[in-house]
Amino acid sequence: MQARSSFILFSLFIILCSTYASGKVITGAERMDQYLPLIKGKRVGMVVNHTSIVGTEHVHLLDTLLKQKINIVKVFAPEHGFRGNADAGETVKDGKDSRTGIPIVSLYGNNKKPTAAQLKDIDVIVFDIQDVGARFYTYISTMYYVMEACAENKKEMIVLDRPNPCDYVEGPVLKAGYKSFVGMLPLPVLHGCTIGELAQMINGERWMTTQTKTCPLTVIPIKGWQHGQPYVLPVKPSPNLPDAQSIRLYASLCPFEATRISVGRGTTFPFQVLGAPDKKYGDFVFTPRSLPGFDKNPMHKGVACYGEDLRNVTDVNGFTLRYLLRFYRLSGEGAAFFSRPRWFDLLMGTDSVRKAILQGKSEKEICDNWQKELQTYRDMRQKYLLY
Repeated sequence: MQARSSFILFSLFIILCSTYASGKVITGAERMDQYLPLIKGKRVGMVVNHTSIVGTEHVHLLDTLLKQKINIVKVFAPEHGFRGNADAGETVKDGKDSRTGIPIVSLYGNNKKPTAAQLKDIDVIVFDIQDVGARFYTYISTMYYVMEACAENKKEMIVLDRPNPCDYVEGPVLKAGYKSFVGMLPLPVLHGCTIGELAQMINGERWMTTQTKTCPLTVIPIKGWQHGQPYVLPVKPSPNLPDAQSIRLYASLCPFEATRISVGRGTTFPFQVLGAPDKKYGDFVFTPRSLPGFDKNPMHKGVACYGEDLRNVTDVNGFTLRYLLRFYRLSGEGAAFFSRPRWFDLLMGTDSVRKAILQGKSEKEICDNWQKELQTYRDMRQKYLLY
């Protein structure tokens, strides 16, 4: 018996080593042997979108589980919708999946949190959505609300983990008073966690409003991936993050959305360029247009924008203020550069960054201001790391 156990353990070790050696990443969704036993015979709700794919054929998880005779009761859809084609901020309506007839409930718009009535006929929620690592990327806000609803209604939740393609811990930590759907949690701009690790952190730090309760949570971990290991997404996670370069720059360029500077929405290279209708911003020219699959009504639509092409930039890994400071100085507008100052502060999670920019401080001076809180976060994060 002991010899057999040793042989099994050795075999598992060899399989694990082979997985790492081959470089193959196995997402939580692909580890069906780990979670099918937890949902068979139960009424299942799914929080999924177009990133919820399984295998090299990119079969949707919903279709995969239906083939396994799992009783899928309904699907909850985040920002951008179930199929991932709605613009940022666009209302996503309830409906039915045209392929399967499964009811779809929107978790974007007025109803961001599943209600008790919507969960009444569900035993377990399966959450499988690709994150990119930025605090203001709203899929993690949706996860927070779903966890809170599960805690309140005593529903099980299973998170199928996926790697974080922008795996850094950088930027200011969100402060009290700046909580919004683009910042639900006291995280830095880049949180350096997978969604599974974040889910454990939400429970462990008692961040939900139901502080006396936690979500009955199971995380199905990734195999073949560790923090710091590059990961290229197999599909674009949202309409305006079409490739690895846009994801690399996203955290640094997103704050421009509180200004009149375009980040390239309405082009095929969003979050890879910067510009506005004024030649003082640079020699590179692009013209935003209504572009299905990207953005149907971008800022400066039909107007030539002058600025900077960042598509070949290779030295940005993480979060930087250098582009923001450069365009702020080029604008010559002072405080008026921030056309939506409150929105900028919500994206930053604090008003200290905007105020420091207005005071003329350097990037190093601004970044130094948040290092103590960032180190406190890093120390806390260690408790929840799975990889």
